[in-house]
Amino acid sequence: MKLETLSQINIERAARRPVIVVTDVANGEQRLVKAVDFPGDPLHAELDKQLRMGKSAMIETCGKKLFLNVYAPTARLVIIGAVHISQALAPLARALDYNVTVIDPRTAFASPERFPDVALVAEWPDVALPPLNIDYYTAFVAVTHDPKIDDPALLHAFAKNCFYIGALGSRKTHAKRGDRLKAQGATDADIAKIHAPIGLNIGAVSPSEIAVSIMAQITAELRLPKPSAA
Repeated sequence: MKLETLSQINIERAARRPVIVVTDVANGEQRLVKAVDFPGDPLHAELDKQLRMGKSAMIETCGKKLFLNVYAPTARLVIIGAVHISQALAPLARALDYNVTVIDPRTAFASPERFPDVALVAEWPDVALPPLNIDYYTAFVAVTHDPKIDDPALLHAFAKNCFYIGALGSRKTHAKRGDRLKAQGATDADIAKIHAPIGLNIGAVSPSEIAVSIMAQITAELRLPKPSAA
């Protein structure tokens, strides 16, 4: 690999921007494709697929064998609320290689005893969130059921364009949440980004089952292709 290519990879990775190096196996020629350039690339479908999967792969196209070396940012999960669901969700996400942070200003909930080996921030969202530098490769889950905590956190998630945003609550609760958020400047498009009721509908009842349904929905959002616009 050329030094210039390696330098570009390091720049993109430091900025948490995905990049793929395409290598012609026959002659060793390489080119670097940044995610912003995927739509106009001749291999855009293959690049999109491998980036979604987060895995490098060998492909064949136009009589050539090409190796796609994928450099994707590590996905992060930010959980607002150190509740029972979070206690089940955090280790599940860590097992799937997510970097997990739990935020809750209520120190009785956000304790190391309840969340061993998990990054805890016992601050209000307006203090806790900015230093995290949340980005597209962040899944964002709000589960406190307390508007004073969840609402400002969700507004922050909208601004950072997280790939997944979910919030606990019934449809009725979510409708009221939407009204509150719009009163604080959120748009209908912002509200539409929220998965609520949170998680896939698998009939989950216990906190652990709800955690499984949430993690499954996050995985689907990250890995499955987006539906084409009509």
